[in-house]
Amino acid sequence: MSLFERYLTIWVGLCILVGVALGKLFPDIFLLLSELEYASVNFLIALLIWAMIYPMMVSVDLKSLHRVAEQPKGLIITLVVNWFLKPFSMAALGVFFFRWLFADLIPEKDAESYIAGLILLGAAPCTAMVFVWSHLTNGDANYTLVQVSLNDVIMVFAFAPIVAFLLGVTDIPVPWETLLLSVGLYVVVPLVAGVLTRSYITNQLNGDVRLEQFNTLIKPYSIVALLGTVVLLFGFQGEVILDQPVLILLIAIPLLIQSYGIFAIAYFSAWRLKVPFKVAAPCAIIGTSNFFELAVAVAISLFGLNSGAALATVVGVLVEVPVMLSLVAFANKTKYAFEHS
Repeated sequence: MSLFERYLTIWVGLCILVGVALGKLFPDIFLLLSELEYASVNFLIALLIWAMIYPMMVSVDLKSLHRVAEQPKGLIITLVVNWFLKPFSMAALGVFFFRWLFADLIPEKDAESYIAGLILLGAAPCTAMVFVWSHLTNGDANYTLVQVSLNDVIMVFAFAPIVAFLLGVTDIPVPWETLLLSVGLYVVVPLVAGVLTRSYITNQLNGDVRLEQFNTLIKPYSIVALLGTVVLLFGFQGEVILDQPVLILLIAIPLLIQSYGIFAIAYFSAWRLKVPFKVAAPCAIIGTSNFFELAVAVAISLFGLNSGAALATVVGVLVEVPVMLSLVAFANKTKYAFEHS
């Protein structure tokens, strides 16, 4: 990894501070930027998210799905955690904290919006950043690719129904058209574009070399887009963050419990099932992290840029990188014990 990537959490932190400061100093500019939208989709956010996701989608090789049979235990853990546990545990934590524990601290209408944001995070398993976390634990890159590829395929069909079901359970109206449009824009379109790009390049002479060169070329744009998205999102929410720091902490609490709890379940399950560390570490991490780009995009599309749901997903961005780096460090420190137990 380059020096820039190695200290990504520092750059994200700096961008958060820059975004909050700019949002406070130039609120009118960010108000104008927030109005550059069509059908509840902000143009700048959409472009940045596409730039962030597309390079990852180029790495998705649908042909590699046949490798599922090589390490089925790790894949089963990931799929169970991502699709049968994580969305529902996140919804349950949201309801517990915002309808019960924090009921006297937050108005009921705002609480419902925060629950919706948490649900969007819980139902969106990570894709792009998983490759970074897997690399940091010396995980099996090819197997990580298989997991991500299958997750992406499932997400195209499962994300909208799960979110709609959970939002319905929590008595929040669901605009199906907007939800499906967001899934199409932020998952289907970049996935198709990435697969077509990969197919075109690999079919050329020295295709594998060309693909590696292309990925190296576009990778920095993904990181720049991530940092740009962070600046914009925290700029849009800058005044809220400064005016209500306690609210940010309240939203972060269930997210932290969810992240560390899900990791513990997945990592312990992998250990009990004797999954090799190079598969177990990415397996647990993939089950823990969130596709916050998609969650933020859908929250903005469904509820608006200045909604509580959007704020909750933005707090997810704030929590994601430090938490995942701490879990990477934990996995690396326990590698020897994991392999020799």
